[in-house]
Amino acid sequence: MDLFAGLPVRDRAASIAWYSRLLGAEPSFLPNDTEAVWDLTEHGYLYVDVRPEHAGSGLVTLFVDDYEERLAAIGGRGLEPAVREVYENGVRHATFRDPDGNEVSFGGPPDVLPEDSARGS
Repeated sequence: MDLFAGLPVRDRAASIAWYSRLLGAEPSFLPNDTEAVWDLTEHGYLYVDVRPEHAGSGLVTLFVDDYEERLAAIGGRGLEPAVREVYENGVRHATFRDPDGNEVSFGGPPDVLPEDSARGS
């Protein structure tokens, strides 16, 4: 199975610039005049598609093991999350909003403190 998660946008060029900063890479391919696709993981792709009538209505969450490092790298490229949360179970979550208002979130596992791992917690 391959997963293509799509987000509707107004302007492909502006979206390519923003998502390239968020994801740290240019699109993997441009299949046509309205789409741009990033290959995120084996069989997992994120794409934008020019659909002005739906722009800003998308929600995507990417769960990553390198949560803090990834957010630091994104911050180094000039983007900061609109919202950062830690849930009761310790799962971390940060939401970024693209220029159209689509939400792209990164989730991460609970932060394990060195003394917790020594105790087997």
